[in-house]
Amino acid sequence: MMKIRQWTKEDVDVLAKMEKRCFKDPWTKEMLEDTLRYPIYNCFLAEEGGQVCGYCCLITVCEDAEVGNIAVDEPFRGRGIAQALMQAMHDCAKQKGATECFLEVRVSNAPAIALYKKFGYESYGIRAKYYEDGEDALVMKKVL
Repeated sequence: MMKIRQWTKEDVDVLAKMEKRCFKDPWTKEMLEDTLRYPIYNCFLAEEGGQVCGYCCLITVCEDAEVGNIAVDEPFRGRGIAQALMQAMHDCAKQKGATECFLEVRVSNAPAIALYKKFGYESYGIRAKYYEDGEDALVMKKVL
């Protein structure tokens, strides 16, 4: 059974390893730890049988929220984990008074773009050469 909870300092090592497996430009362990220090970050993870299988980080400032990151480890994909994490972030954003949620996604990441569209995100613009390797980011927005 899947459980969604906020991540803690004890989870950071596992998350840092998963971040390296899931992303070309991963957040560092220090960046992940920083999310625990500031109240603008609301970070969740998904567990199945005590094993971390996905995680996400929401950033909220006033009426704006931003998906900082979301990842599901390869063996756990296709089970609805990303959807559960997205719902946890949206619920949190609404609780904090956010009215819009933004995100950036690699233009080549079709599965992620499809997930975001399923949740009502719409294309908002392009950030040229946003990623370290020069790939553009699609900026998406959802009214909460």
